[in-house]
Amino acid sequence: MWLIVGLGNPGVEYEWSRHNLGFMLIDKLASDEGIVVGRRECSSLVGRGEVEGKVTKLAKPQTFMNLGGHAVHCLLAKLRSESPVKQLVVISDDLALPLGKIRIRERGTAGGHNGLKSIIAAIGTSEFVRLRIGIQPEHPVSDPKRFVLDSFSKTERSIVAETVEQSAKAIRTIIRDGALKAMTEFN
Repeated sequence: MWLIVGLGNPGVEYEWSRHNLGFMLIDKLASDEGIVVGRRECSSLVGRGEVEGKVTKLAKPQTFMNLGGHAVHCLLAKLRSESPVKQLVVISDDLALPLGKIRIRERGTAGGHNGLKSIIAAIGTSEFVRLRIGIQPEHPVSDPKRFVLDSFSKTERSIVAETVEQSAKAIRTIIRDGALKAMTEFN
């Protein structure tokens, strides 16, 4: 079973925030595949269905961004797999990538992202696929913490919609053909 985790913050006030791109992508995949993400499990909202013919669990941790590791650790522990981390994909925003760009990696550091730091610490490895979605503006950011919690502007929302659509295709490619193929196609 694949476990696709989108990072974000729960609550209506964060719905369109830059930090919630992981939630937005989970919602897009759920809508496309007819999966209801609403059952509570491991401090997360989850839904289970098929993506590209593979049983997949979509998850949105409700622990707030910086504490998502606990939820991911619990969800992985429930997978009946010898190596569940090999079927884990974590989706996060990335302030180091320009708005609209995506990057897929099979492993790596947290890159300063507190949600990824929490996951790496909780599961004890950085050997999992991550899909990072760029939020970097064309101008310097004076307060990164505030910036990631601000909502996208109306102008940015069209770029975000296109990027989420492209990212959904990338997730499907990861599930169907593997991360290397997705990296070649989408990075």
